[in-house]
Amino acid sequence: MKRSIAIVIFDVVEELDFVGPWEIFTFARQLDPEACDVFTVSERGGEVRCAKGLRVIADHSFETAPRADVVLVPGGMGTRTEVDNPRLIEYLRRAGEASELMTSVCTGSFLLERAGLLAGKRATTHWASIDRFRDLGSVRVVDDERIVDEGAVITSAGVSSGIDMALYIVGRLWGPELARRVQKGVEYFPDPPYADVPITTSIGR
Repeated sequence: MKRSIAIVIFDVVEELDFVGPWEIFTFARQLDPEACDVFTVSERGGEVRCAKGLRVIADHSFETAPRADVVLVPGGMGTRTEVDNPRLIEYLRRAGEASELMTSVCTGSFLLERAGLLAGKRATTHWASIDRFRDLGSVRVVDDERIVDEGAVITSAGVSSGIDMALYIVGRLWGPELARRVQKGVEYFPDPPYADVPITTSIGR
């Protein structure tokens, strides 16, 4: 079954949060054209300026976007203001009613929570925002899992975890063999050079 995948973007969105999953989903489409269509959507359509300065042209506005089977909500500092954007939250509520799967990367989980899609569910977010997420009181916060699958909702931890989640989704929806082919195709076999160095940086998300 061919599915449509909407990737939501907004000003000051974290680039890798959505570009990583975009690469995975579109590579899956390249290998199997009948797997999915992928598009970006923002409040008004047109140009969106991301957290590190990348400029992206959204394919659709909230009004023109087609129904999506899968919706991916990235994070970044922009979520701090977008969580109070009624148009975005309403779009997510409506999308949640019509979609097969709602997903988030990093602090995109705060937007899903505000839309009422995480009430009583297990979920995760970026490590630097775990305590802030827990303070909301409506979510069963998980801080030791990179991907949390609650059936109709999947959340992932910070930034690069979106790539892991996208591969997981490909495997869940179209089978592990396609996911393995995508992983091989994009050569995603993480081997960070400083994996054993303690990290003490404190950053906000």
